[in-house]
Amino acid sequence: MLIDTHCHLDFPDYNQDRDEVIKRAAEKGVTRIINVGASIPGSKKSLELSDRYPGVYSVVGIHPHEADNLGDDAKEAISGLARNKKVVAIGEIGLDYFKNFSRKESQLRLFLYQIGLAKELNLPVVIHTRSAESDTLRALKGAMPMQALVHCFSGDESFLEECLGLGFFVSFTCNITYKKADSLREVVKLAPLNKLMLETDSPYLSPEGYRGKRNEPMQVGLLAEFIARLKDLSLEEVANTTTENAVKFFSLKNESAS
Repeated sequence: MLIDTHCHLDFPDYNQDRDEVIKRAAEKGVTRIINVGASIPGSKKSLELSDRYPGVYSVVGIHPHEADNLGDDAKEAISGLARNKKVVAIGEIGLDYFKNFSRKESQLRLFLYQIGLAKELNLPVVIHTRSAESDTLRALKGAMPMQALVHCFSGDESFLEECLGLGFFVSFTCNITYKKADSLREVVKLAPLNKLMLETDSPYLSPEGYRGKRNEPMQVGLLAEFIARLKDLSLEEVANTTTENAVKFFSLKNESAS
């Protein structure tokens, strides 16, 4: 059994066949799905999905891209949503200095608020960080102890070591299958299996051979196979350990996504 620990089934990309997407995932052994919000509307839709499908769990949060456009009402809204019993983490939250859709100071204020909310509710955090590793770590270190998952890991060996040193988990997506992703594959090899999770970040980052097409949670199986070959491990070991990591991190129940 496998778990997709990060996807966006609330996106309109799935409006025509969401039921079928979740069924296909279950048929491929993806028994539980973590749907991650990136905005207030997205977080609301994520909770609606978790109410409809027993094995779909919700992560609610506001992406750093949204930071410039938010007021206190948004903070109140996300705080209210986070108290739902199907919410298993706060995310995806963090800093993005690569695209800089919002000012750095706005991103940091939003990030710190949501870290504080996670601490208040005793929930882990799902982190988005791009070209902002130092500030991301500084903010998280100031809130320790806490549990964090750095999603769609794209940092170097040094950043990996710092994350692991803080006890954080890391997750990789199907972009590790890309022909020019040699440096990222080397980081995957260094990441210990007991700190690793699998994700698709659907609808983004379809694996090599499917690029240009919408990604789906069922592709976690392909990702698990790829990582097993990369780390010279059995598929069973990769599947079992990454699933166990996710179950403990998100405090999941034994339910099926379908």
